[in-house]
Amino acid sequence: MNGRAAIVIFGATGDLALRMLYPSLYFLHADGLLPGGLRIVGASRSPFSDAEFATKAEAAVQERADGHFSDATWAEFKRRLSYCGGDASEPEMYVRLAGMLDGADEKIFYLSTSPSLYGAITRNLERSGLSRGDARVVVEKPLGKDLKSCREINDALGHAFSEDQIFRIDHYLGKEAVQNLLALRFANTLFEPLWNKVSIDHVQITVAETVGVEGRFGYYDEYGAIRDMVQNHLLQLLCLVAMEPPATIDADSVRNEKVKVLRSLRPLNGGEVGSKTVRGQYRAGVAEGRSVPGYAQEADGKASDTETFVALCAHVDNWRWAGVPFYLRTGKRMPERSSQIVIQFKSVPHSIFKGQDLLANRLTIRLQPEEEISLQLMNKTPTLETARGMELKPLSLDLSLDDAFKGRRRIAYERLLLEAVRNDPTLFVRRDEAEAAWTWIDAIVAGWSKAGIKPAPYVAGTWGPAGAYALVERDGRSWYE
Repeated sequence: MNGRAAIVIFGATGDLALRMLYPSLYFLHADGLLPGGLRIVGASRSPFSDAEFATKAEAAVQERADGHFSDATWAEFKRRLSYCGGDASEPEMYVRLAGMLDGADEKIFYLSTSPSLYGAITRNLERSGLSRGDARVVVEKPLGKDLKSCREINDALGHAFSEDQIFRIDHYLGKEAVQNLLALRFANTLFEPLWNKVSIDHVQITVAETVGVEGRFGYYDEYGAIRDMVQNHLLQLLCLVAMEPPATIDADSVRNEKVKVLRSLRPLNGGEVGSKTVRGQYRAGVAEGRSVPGYAQEADGKASDTETFVALCAHVDNWRWAGVPFYLRTGKRMPERSSQIVIQFKSVPHSIFKGQDLLANRLTIRLQPEEEISLQLMNKTPTLETARGMELKPLSLDLSLDDAFKGRRRIAYERLLLEAVRNDPTLFVRRDEAEAAWTWIDAIVAGWSKAGIKPAPYVAGTWGPAGAYALVERDGRSWYE
């Protein structure tokens, strides 16, 4: 990025901007990673002056900074900030915005708004001429609620911007441990020869949250767990685990391989929906040491068939993964906050250690709350007190990214914002990728509807309904918790 540049944040006073975007931009500035001439313009309906906007942003950064805030650094960062108030659906706002951006060689428009405004914003950007030249647009999920609405949004974006100007965010792709999957697989010779159906028994991907809908009932009830989490976060993790080695690390090579995985997913429809998927909805219980209401209570007793938990068994039908199940689950009001990928290897074909239980090797990649990689191996115990001569037990080789790389743990949005500024789309979702994911999800949702499958109840603070355990146990396996 050269010359004068600007990033415009629509929805500038919203929750995402305050919790994630301003703190991320502040830290990028503090680390000297933002171009010197980059301006940050907040745009929203609220009637703020530049000073009032800066004060609100400062409070948000201080709350998130966790001891890493500097008054001197903020004074420098504040010079980048300005504000444009107005209705994003009205052309008048864009006249003022164009005046503020006059002379900017590069423009980044970050749509931190409801997707219902994407069409109006991009149309006004096009009509005002702001989408011309070196401009790009960053959009947040959810990108629609099904394939049809996803295509409508993509069409609206594509009318004003070319595909290489559109950056679709999935913040999981900004996490260090997620990016480390690429390094783990393709920068080491250890795993690649084993990364297939010959050596791997199955894969588990879990994204568990302890929170409920937290005041987002209106949004969440329309989407549910399968659209809010599985369609993007979990399928992105599945793609990174299952993808073939790309020719290079450039954006199109990586995303081409991810699209191949999504198109290789075996459709879950017809009778398979009932046997390969589980829906759940939490009831009142205890989470994080306190009593919490059920989903229906949070909706003031409104009856709802929206799922807050999903577990499913997926298969990638290609040569590498034929016959290997991928178990995915996500839910709210779980016993603990945890995101992890478990690669369960097969047992040794023949044991010479008679009378001893050998546990198969297992690679666990933890994304949160800590970022760690752990490999379980069988090891001899250092004892002479056994008649068998050798006693074995499983031990773990552990790599903590937090311990290995000291310092502040970065917000995932820092990496994504920096890549958008650098015009590198590798960590962003391409149109065909998003639409392939929705195609697979829509078949499941349609199957639920046709079969009349309602969410099964589970108590808050547990790992979901009983059917989630049956899903894996009928295959002779169990969840790792």
